[in-house]
Amino acid sequence: MTSSMEAVDPVVRDFILFCVQRQGKEWPGLYDEMCRVSGRRLFRGLGYADLRKLGLSFSLTGLEDTIRMVDAVAAAE
Repeated sequence: MTSSMEAVDPVVRDFILFCVQRQGKEWPGLYDEMCRVSGRRLFRGLGYADLRKLGLSFSLTGLEDTIRMVDAVAAAE
């Protein structure tokens, strides 16, 4: 496990994997699915604000960090 992977909250990791199972790893489809899932609170009732508190941002300014996080989680699986 890389240090970037260790920094990912386990709930965020599970959220990302949930979305990967639904959509696949290809970007931007995965990003769209993550937004859809969080917008509808389909994963453990978590929405955008909940995930942001856990370290996952959907903002355009934080997109590079989000992509790195998603890549780390997907590569570890």
